Amino acid sequence: MINCKLNVAVIGGGGREHAVVKKLKCCAGLASLTAIPGNGGIARDVECVDIDSLDVSSVVRYCRDAKIDYVVVTPDDPLALGMVDSLGEAGIRAFGPVKAAAQLESSKIFAKNLMKKYGIPTADYETFTDSASALKFVRESFASGKEALVVKADGLALGKGVTVCMSREEAEAAVCIAMDEKRFGKSGERIVIEEYLTGPEVSVLSFCDGNTIVPMVSSMDHKRALDNDEGPNTGGMGCIAPNPFYTPEIAEICMESIFIPTIEALKKEAAPFKGCLYFGLMLTDSGPKVIEYNCRFGDPEAQVVLPLLESDLLSLMLACTDGSLTPEMVRFRDGAAACVVVASGGYPGEYKKCCPIGGIVSAESTGSVQVYCAGVKKDGDALVTSGGRVLCVSAVAASLEQALKTAYRGVEKIRFENMHFRTDIGKRALCAF
Repeated sequence: MINCKLNVAVIGGGGREHAVVKKLKCCAGLASLTAIPGNGGIARDVECVDIDSLDVSSVVRYCRDAKIDYVVVTPDDPLALGMVDSLGEAGIRAFGPVKAAAQLESSKIFAKNLMKKYGIPTADYETFTDSASALKFVRESFASGKEALVVKADGLALGKGVTVCMSREEAEAAVCIAMDEKRFGKSGERIVIEEYLTGPEVSVLSFCDGNTIVPMVSSMDHKRALDNDEGPNTGGMGCIAPNPFYTPEIAEICMESIFIPTIEALKKEAAPFKGCLYFGLMLTDSGPKVIEYNCRFGDPEAQVVLPLLESDLLSLMLACTDGSLTPEMVRFRDGAAACVVVASGGYPGEYKKCCPIGGIVSAESTGSVQVYCAGVKKDGDALVTSGGRVLCVSAVAASLEQALKTAYRGVEKIRFENMHFRTDIGKRALCAF
C-alpha cells in the first residue's frame, strides 16, 4: 500500500519504456512521472528530460535535485553500470537489480557458470577468450557430428550478440565477427559456444523482491527479422501472450527447477535479485531449459504482458524494492495480447532515419489498440523515425486470434517511408490450439 504520492522517473527511451509509462500513469500512488530521456512519442504522455541513460552520475544528480522519490530503471546497460547502486547511495529507491545481480544478463559466462554450479537446466557450453581455441572447438564439434551450435558474445550487444549457426562455416564466421572483427566491442572479447536446443521458446517475466518470485503471464517473442522465422536476429519483431505451449504443468516444473533455484543461487552469491527477472526458456524433449536471463522487462514482451496486468504496477514495484512481495498481489486479466513491431526497412542492418510518421492517432482511435513509440523523435510538432524498431502496435482481446487481428488492423493505419513488419506474428501460437 502506498501511503503518499510519489514523484517517479522511468529510465530509458524505447517501446518498453513507453509501455511502462502508460501503465504507471494509471497508478493511484503517482504524484508526477518523468522519462529520462524518453522519446518523441513518450513526450506526448509525460515530461521527458534529455539526459543520456548511460550517464549514471547525471541521472542521479537530476533525480536528487528534482526530488524524485522512486526510479524505474528499465534498460540493461544502466543496470549493468550500477545505476540502482548509485541511486541507493544517494538515498533514492529504485526498481531493478544492483550491479552484482545484473551480471545475470550483462555476462553470459557469469549466468552459465551460475546455472552449472547450482544445477539449473541449460544448454551444455564452453567459454573462450581467444578465437583460435574457439575455432578449434567449432571444427571439432562439427567433425564429431554436431549439426548446429550457438555462438554468444559474453556481454550486452543490443540483442544482436547471439548467432544460431547451422553449419561450421556460420559458426566460424560468428566467432571471427565477435573476437577478431570486434563488432560487439568489449562484449565480444569473451564468448560462449553452446549446444543448439530445439523446442518451443517461452519468455516468462517475473517480479522478484530478493526472496519471493512471482511469474507474470507467459509470452512468445519473434526475434527473426522476416516471416517464417527467417533473416537475422533482432531485438524482437513482435510478441503474443499468453504462450500456449507454457502449460500449468510446465509452469510448475519451471518454478521448482529454474525460477526458485535461480533466486536462491543469487542469494547464496551475495547478489539477491530485486526487480523484473526475465527467463528465456526452451521447452526441449528433456524438459525446460534456460536459454538466457534478462534483468528487466523484455522488449517487446512488456508491450503484451503489461496491458494484461490488472494489479497496480507501482505498488508491485515498490513491493519488490521493499521486500514485501506476495503472489496474491499479482493479478492478470483473462484473454490475450498481441504486439506487432513496425520497423525501418533494412533493420537490423542499415536503415533510413527522419521519415515522417503518420497514422498513430488513427490506429488508436478505436480504443482497442495501443501504439508504443520506440525509435521515434520529435521534429517540431511531428514525429519522425529515429531507430530500427519504430513503433509497437499492441492489442488486447478475449482470444489470441482476435488480438492479432486487432493489432494488424492498427498496423494498417501506420504510415512512414520504407516501413517493415512481419505478417506472421502469432502464427505458430495459433497452430497450438
